[in-house]
Amino acid sequence: MIASMLKLNRSDCKALNITDPYSIHRVVYELFPGETRNFLFADKGGDFNTRQILILSEHNPKAPQFGEIESKPIPNNFLEYDHYGFEVMLNPTKRDKQTGKTVAIRGCENLIRWFLNKALILGFEIMANSLEIRNSGVQIFDLGNDKIVTHNRVTFVGKLKVTDRIKFQNSFVKGIGRAKGFGFGLFQIIPLDTNLPIYSQQGD
Repeated sequence: MIASMLKLNRSDCKALNITDPYSIHRVVYELFPGETRNFLFADKGGDFNTRQILILSEHNPKAPQFGEIESKPIPNNFLEYDHYGFEVMLNPTKRDKQTGKTVAIRGCENLIRWFLNKALILGFEIMANSLEIRNSGVQIFDLGNDKIVTHNRVTFVGKLKVTDRIKFQNSFVKGIGRAKGFGFGLFQIIPLDTNLPIYSQQGD
C-alpha cells in the first residue's frame, strides 16, 4: 500500500475549480485513470493558502497536473502492532426496518454506541475513555441535473486495541463504511507502542 499527500496552493485550487466535496472526488480520481477504485482519501483541509488531501492506494498515483504529491510505501510491519491511535470520518447510517430506507444516525450517544458495535466487527475494541466525536454535520453537494447528494458526516478519534488481526488489516486496506468514493472511511492510524514514524495524517 502507498500513502500519499497531495498538496494544493490557492492557485492550484482555483485552476482545479475546487469548490465542494465532489470537486475533491474528481481531482483524486484523476490521479488513478482507468482504475477501478482501489484507493481511499481524506480531505485534511488546510489554511488560507494550502489544502492537503491524504490518499491510501494500492498503486502509485500519477503526477498531478496541479499541486505537488509525496508518496511513501507503507512498511510491511505497520499493521502488526497491538495498539493504535486513530481518526476516521464516517457516514453513519442504518436501515429503517419499517420503510427499508437508509437513514442517518444522529446524537452523540447513538453514534458512540454504533461505533463501538462496529469496532468489534472491524477487528478492534476502543480503549477506555479515548473515543471522541469531532466535526459532526452534513456534507452536501450537487452532482448536476438537480441531483443533490447528502452524507451524514462524523469524525471519530480515539485509541484502539486490535482483537482480530485479519479483520483489522482489511479495515485499513478497504476502508470503513459507506461513501468511500467521496472521502469517507479512510482509517488513519498510528502505532502507540512504537516510536517508528510510519504513517500519520501528515503522511510521515
